[in-house]
Amino acid sequence: MIQSMTGYGKSVIQLPTKKISIEIKSLNSKNLDLNTRMPSLYREKELDIRKLIASKLERGKVDFSLYMEITGEETSTQINKTVVKQYIKQLKEVVDGDETELLKMAIRLPDAVTTERDEMDEDEWGEIAAEINTALDKIQQYRLDEGKSLESEFFDRVENISDLLEQVIAMDPERIEAVRERLHKGVAELKEKVDENRFEQELVFYIEKFDITEEKVRLKNHLDYFIKALKSDDSNGKKLGFISQEMGREINTIGSKSNHAPMQKLVVQMKDELEKIKEQLLNVL
Repeated sequence: MIQSMTGYGKSVIQLPTKKISIEIKSLNSKNLDLNTRMPSLYREKELDIRKLIASKLERGKVDFSLYMEITGEETSTQINKTVVKQYIKQLKEVVDGDETELLKMAIRLPDAVTTERDEMDEDEWGEIAAEINTALDKIQQYRLDEGKSLESEFFDRVENISDLLEQVIAMDPERIEAVRERLHKGVAELKEKVDENRFEQELVFYIEKFDITEEKVRLKNHLDYFIKALKSDDSNGKKLGFISQEMGREINTIGSKSNHAPMQKLVVQMKDELEKIKEQLLNVL
């Protein structure tokens, strides 16, 4: 079962004083390209998160975001009352102003407000970690669903190439005969007497250069191997990519050897189907 590298997973958890939202998005990439975004409170867990994501998603351009929204009355920012009162007292010595206006001025001065650094609660983190796993399960399911769609398309494209190959195989005797007739006609137009035995030997040698028997067999084997790899338990986009390259090599050789317009038309159609396969393979894990 193949997986797509495109996916999305989200999970939300309500804690006593805060709401945590986790989002994971992924797109195709040759390797794992992971970008994380989270409050500084949880930064010490970043390495663990990276390891977890790498083990689950393996490959792709992944964006991980953890958002925190304070929903309780708890706050880590405190007014330093003693300092503010001292500021107001000093300001009164400078200017005779309204208490409210002096307070507005004092609160903006250094050390008027202090922020205590929150310490992460391990029990709380345990709940958050569970939600991260839930989001990862969702993105993996998304990838599997996308993979099913890709798999169906691959089966159709490979079947199309296989059908076109059967047409090439059926056309091959006609092609060889057409090449033979064309050469005979060319020699006849020279109006020169030729050694028939010698001509036949050269003709056989020439036609052997256009023989595509091996290419037809190898292409069929590659198509079968592609389907086998597609049905395997693991998702290996790189392996499928290598097989598609070999398929392309055989199709190109058939095209260069065909020397027959109707067959070349079939080759162009095979190339078109293969390009569509290669394009979608970029999204396979």
